[in-house]
Amino acid sequence: MTSLIDVIFLLLLFFMLSSTFSKFAEVELSAATGGAAITSEVRPLFLQLGAADLRLNGEPLPLDALAQRLREGGAAGEVRPLLISLRDGVTSQRLTDLLVALRGVPGVAPTVLGDA
Repeated sequence: MTSLIDVIFLLLLFFMLSSTFSKFAEVELSAATGGAAITSEVRPLFLQLGAADLRLNGEPLPLDALAQRLREGGAAGEVRPLLISLRDGVTSQRLTDLLVALRGVPGVAPTVLGDA
């Protein structure tokens, strides 16, 4: 019985020391709700996310330049909808990288389109 208690204690000690309690990164996701009204004059942006490429309104663009392009295109205080379409082969990490890049852009309301 004593040896069993020793083994359990060693396992407990191992798992306590090998686990981590810090958060590496967070991407805030929210469910679709009624939000700010978007006027009909504001045209939505359309983004196609592929496994290796990215197209904003049909024009190829690297992920690094996306945030700068979105900042340049909008007026101050204007909320622009951004529709994100995922193509075949897109990984969840690729989508997370895109959402992290969009997090720092003010005035953009991203919506990920899914299959119905």
